[in-house]
Amino acid sequence: MRAVDVVTAALERIERADPTLCAFVEVWREEAVRRAGELDARLDRCFGSPGEDGARPREITRTSDGARAGRGGSLPLAGVPLAVKGRHGLRAAGPLLAAGCVAVGATSVPGPGTAWQTWGLGAHGRTVNPWRADRTPGGSSAGAAAAVAAGLVPLATGGDGAGSVRIPAAWCGVVGLKTTRGRLPSADRTGLAVPGVLARSASDAASWWHVMSREAAAAGPPLPVTAVWSSDLGFAEPDPEPVALARAAVERLEAAGVVRLVRPRVPPRLLDPGPAWLALRTPGADPAGADRVRAENDRRLAGLFAGAELLLTPTAPTAPHGHEGPGDRYSTSLTWAFNLSGHPALSLPAGFGGDGCPAGLQLVAPHGREALLLAVAREAGAEVGVGGREAGAETGVGGWEAGTGAGVGG
Repeated sequence: MRAVDVVTAALERIERADPTLCAFVEVWREEAVRRAGELDARLDRCFGSPGEDGARPREITRTSDGARAGRGGSLPLAGVPLAVKGRHGLRAAGPLLAAGCVAVGATSVPGPGTAWQTWGLGAHGRTVNPWRADRTPGGSSAGAAAAVAAGLVPLATGGDGAGSVRIPAAWCGVVGLKTTRGRLPSADRTGLAVPGVLARSASDAASWWHVMSREAAAAGPPLPVTAVWSSDLGFAEPDPEPVALARAAVERLEAAGVVRLVRPRVPPRLLDPGPAWLALRTPGADPAGADRVRAENDRRLAGLFAGAELLLTPTAPTAPHGHEGPGDRYSTSLTWAFNLSGHPALSLPAGFGGDGCPAGLQLVAPHGREALLLAVAREAGAEVGVGGREAGAETGVGGWEAGTGAGVGG
């Protein structure tokens, strides 16, 4: 398919679904179509026009990784519709645009008036979870997760300062990657917030990572990968259902030969990072206590990763909450420890709760091991619609049909 056709189809899905989903604050129709036309013209000059079936010559059709590539990989994401987080999201999307992505709009983030950040405010109203309209998609990358889960776009950028990619990924049933602190540029002075991505599959997330990091694709790790399981990291108090769903996902990975659980010499018990995280975010606060918590947790995590390649936990301690808010629960209780420590982490779809909403399994790796997370996630075959279910069935916003979307991962 030509880039104009793929991008136009994405824009049409957004036009149909977004009045209900409220995932976008801005849609850039004219600019996106113009950009797609320029890409088609560039590809035509290099390789000739598509044939009667719409296919281009072999060297620029989909690769084994699912991304459309130009000769030499100069446009590895040519024509892929991309949503960026918030109105200023284009500032960090330069490598993706240079790789051929077409930005179709800016996704919703939390509005003013709440201390909690697990929601979003789109141009048409409060962003809804594609699986249940009376539930939040999570946040702060709220619209990004909702748009990907509903099939409006295959890739959406995010930012993760306490779980803002991983929590909405878990609650919307998509893949969400938080990168290692310092691997990619970030404007956050505290170092807590880092770039991330929300995608419909691990392959799609890997395509984003290869472009952003300029890290060449490597052979997958020997399987099974050794891993340690923790339901609560020693301090959190998660509900039984998300723990059970995440643990069942781990057992499936074990049965498939993807991971092998090992018993650590010392059970994984971290200090609660909440007070330290809040102190680092509070101007004028004394960082000494936060530094002590960070140093101690870093020591404990170093010991854990000396004996295992991955740490596995539930992504969120609860199911998605309603639009009234989470109450006195911290949705970040299982995620923000790794913003404090800087480790890369990924949320993988783990199944569905009794309320019909997805849950997530969090994978945490040593610093700089994003490729390991993505390889394990890819082996797990993580795709949206686990168990044959399609996001949007409850809300009426599902816009993805097999063969019609510009999936990066095929």
